[in-house]
Amino acid sequence: MVKANEQTRRVMVGGVPVGAGAPCAVQSMLNAPADDVQANLEQIGRLAQAGCEIVRMAIPRRSCLDAFQAVCEASPLPVVADIHFDAETAIQAARRGAAKLRINPGNIGGLAKTDAVIDAAGEAGIPIRVGVNAGSLDDALAARQDLTLPEKLVESAAGYARYFTARGFTDLVVSTKASDVPTTVAAYRLMSERLPEVPLHIGVTEAGTLFQGLVKSASGLGILLEEGIGDTMRISLTDDPVEEVHACWTLLSALGLRRRSPELVSCPTCGRCQVDLIALAKEVEERLRGVAKPLKVAVMGCVVNGPGEAADADIGVACGAGQGVLFAGGETLRKVPEAEIVDALMDELVRL
Repeated sequence: MVKANEQTRRVMVGGVPVGAGAPCAVQSMLNAPADDVQANLEQIGRLAQAGCEIVRMAIPRRSCLDAFQAVCEASPLPVVADIHFDAETAIQAARRGAAKLRINPGNIGGLAKTDAVIDAAGEAGIPIRVGVNAGSLDDALAARQDLTLPEKLVESAAGYARYFTARGFTDLVVSTKASDVPTTVAAYRLMSERLPEVPLHIGVTEAGTLFQGLVKSASGLGILLEEGIGDTMRISLTDDPVEEVHACWTLLSALGLRRRSPELVSCPTCGRCQVDLIALAKEVEERLRGVAKPLKVAVMGCVVNGPGEAADADIGVACGAGQGVLFAGGETLRKVPEAEIVDALMDELVRL
């Protein structure tokens, strides 16, 4: 069976391919002040190191366009201009180095004002994302009683997509986001059915703070990605944007779609555990953040959940009374005291 994202057309965001079977691209959004060039570039550097492939930058005022241009010129990642309410700002962003434009049909000013945005993107040779949010549908569509909310989201996005195509512009990405998981999943499924050729940017908008946002995003996006829906993604969190990137990669890795960094396997604690496993696992997890190897690392609390259940791990430790047994590929390496477990594990990992 052909996956949905293999049916979509190819769009290039800078040098990053989106759609037509390309790996689902990882995105995040800058939250530094829009007129602070250095703060945005510093954040881009941290995001790039974490594995981000595309960044989005809000341009809330035309006076921020100079800063936006400076960021585009110095950024190691393609920068998407996020525009609301002002079509002229989108036009200027296209001329000042944006790798893609993101506009919202609910507030950009209607199709008439979108014409000039399409022309500017075409002249610059960059794509446009039509980003529809449940909370910002245009008034006429929001008031319709004959459509469900997912249908309203898709009607808005599909209407713009058809209009763009009629004008000869097909360098298009679409998103249909809501803040609740069922609406989001239903909207993207319908969008994928209605316009299977259009690449989709997936996400649960306004998902919340770190814990709630991770749960909501993983449940919704996990469903979609498993069904082959989604060409690029952002996990939106009320937190450091770097956490969004870590979350994206963790989800993609858990689904077996992409792996960039180690996956941590650790058992739940129980009365058999004779070490501080929670602290050990958290320290290993933190130190693995700086490792860019697609390895499976196991931290197991006792012999029950030792090398046997983690035999497919590249490297790991099975703990006993105040000590741990290091193993790699299912083979025992050596015993180490509890206080030395993390350092010993990381030393062995470097050798792999």
